[in-house]
Amino acid sequence: QRQLVESGGGLVQPGGSLRLSCTPSGFTLDNYDIGWFRQAPGKEREGVSCISATGGFISVVRSLKGRFTVSRDNAKSTVFLQIDRLKPEDTAVYYCAAESTGGLGCSFASATYAYWGQGTQVTVSS
Repeated sequence: QRQLVESGGGLVQPGGSLRLSCTPSGFTLDNYDIGWFRQAPGKEREGVSCISATGGFISVVRSLKGRFTVSRDNAKSTVFLQIDRLKPEDTAVYYCAAESTGGLGCSFASATYAYWGQGTQVTVSS
């Protein structure tokens, strides 16, 4: 069964940094676009960043640019989300998702993605 596993979340003070990782179980990520999403308490899930299968196309939600960086290491079948200068409003469960689209881009639409992880909690608090 194809699944994703997120890791790297935790409790961090405002201004700190975290690097989240997304690794697959039961398959490799070489041919998969990856999306990162988050869901804060009482809010709907929202897309934050995505990266195409080759890493040639990357997109970050405009309001998060400069603090959120997505990258991938296909040799290690891992995708990363680096979050810098964390703010309390970044508190959420962060999910990664994978879809084999064969295209040149990636999407923030959650319905695009077939495989999801269970999420990793990021809490930003002093």
